[in-house]
Amino acid sequence: MTEPRSGGRILVDNLVAQGCDRIFQVPGESFLAVLDALVDAPAIDVVTCRQEGGAAFMACADGALTGRPGVCFVTRGPGATNASIGVHVAMQDSQPMILFIGDVDRGMRDREGFQEVDFVAMFAPLAKLALRIDDARRIPEYVARAFSVAISGRPGPVVIALPEDMLKDVVEAVDRPRVERHPIAPDPDNFAEMLDLLRKAERPVAIVGG
Repeated sequence: MTEPRSGGRILVDNLVAQGCDRIFQVPGESFLAVLDALVDAPAIDVVTCRQEGGAAFMACADGALTGRPGVCFVTRGPGATNASIGVHVAMQDSQPMILFIGDVDRGMRDREGFQEVDFVAMFAPLAKLALRIDDARRIPEYVARAFSVAISGRPGPVVIALPEDMLKDVVEAVDRPRVERHPIAPDPDNFAEMLDLLRKAERPVAIVGG
């Protein structure tokens, strides 16, 4: 779809394109454009939670059970900090998830605007990738990249900050197709070494998992 749409509508359309069927969220005025677009997206079940930490944990569980990123939306400041524990758990437990954070308007950045936090800097040590979308035309690119990073290699969390005014911009954007996890074959040298160790072991034990 390329006709003009709001950033919120583009984001929701591209979540649908990536196979997202459930969102966990605590409502906030910073991403009302997304909530408005979700009204017209019956493919996505919106689960409203009481606290952002709980919403993030639900997204962790959804990602662990489905293999596709669990998706969580929270607002800035306390909302994001509450959700950060879920991001940390997703990283520690290799669970694919994407946390979207409603952010201050682009013109208010670096002015200590209402509950402003540099979310890219804050979440960089906690997530596989932390980004901010400043151009609504690039939303499909960022969403596809987030899904790809979250499910590739060792799965984990991706955090994306969404400036409130960017979500209201009406622009043309080209949606991206669904991304899939590529199978990863074991390293042949390491695999041969492991088999050799097992053959030589008198009492071999395999500890699988976290």
